[in-house]
Parts: sequence; C-alpha cells; structure tokens
Amino acid sequence: MKYVEKLRKSGLRPTKQRLQICEVLFDREETFHFTINQLEQKIKNQINGKISLATVYNTVHAFEKKGYLKQIPINSNQTYFDTNVTDHHHFYDLKDEKLIDLDDSDVGPIKILKKVNGKKIKSVEVLVKLED
Repeated sequence: MKYVEKLRKSGLRPTKQRLQICEVLFDREETFHFTINQLEQKIKNQINGKISLATVYNTVHAFEKKGYLKQIPINSNQTYFDTNVTDHHHFYDLKDEKLIDLDDSDVGPIKILKKVNGKKIKSVEVLVKLED
C-alpha cells in the first residue's frame, strides 16, 4: 500500500484503520474539509467497515501533529480539519456548515497594527462566515 512507508517514516504504525483513513483523506483530487464525526461516517460508508470514533479522533490528531492535516477552529466547540496544510483562507457557510477554500488572490492585503512583545506573526489566515 502506498501509505505504509509514509506512516512509518513519520513514526506512525501503519495499522489497518490508519491506512483506511489515509485512503479516505488523501486518495482524492480536491481538498477535503471535515469534522471528525463527518470523517467517521464517510469511512463507514466508503469502506463498509467498522471503525470507532476514538480511533478516528486519535488518528486525525496524530496526522495533524505530523503535518498531514491542518486544524481549522470555527468556534469554541466546532473544529474542522483540512487536507490542504498550506496557509490559506476560508469561507464558512453557517447554514450548510461547510468550509470553502479562498485563494490568497481572493483576499486583499491585510495589515496587522498591534504587536505582541517577543512574538512575531507566523501566518495570517482569514475565516469569513457566511449566512443567508
């Protein structure tokens, strides 16, 4: 399988469940935005197998720590993950609960005036919330 070596190189055991999750996440052309619950359901539908929510949760967070996924917090109790780990912006559709990528060219220059002593800005990512 094509993900076995990638997982091993990053220090993760290539278990059957991790490989199934890799297939769902990374065997696609387009960026994939998801919550952990959405991913669990997609895996169950796509693979017709059993996988626990805890396994999905632990694997997603392990992949995020290794840099394979990016976490996008929407509010204090809702987090999405993104297979596109580059710095980029998003629309968030409040009604459909869906993230939509925005290219840098879709957002004008952003000027941050406040500074925090001893810190520098690593990146700026805009989240624009949409409603009907």
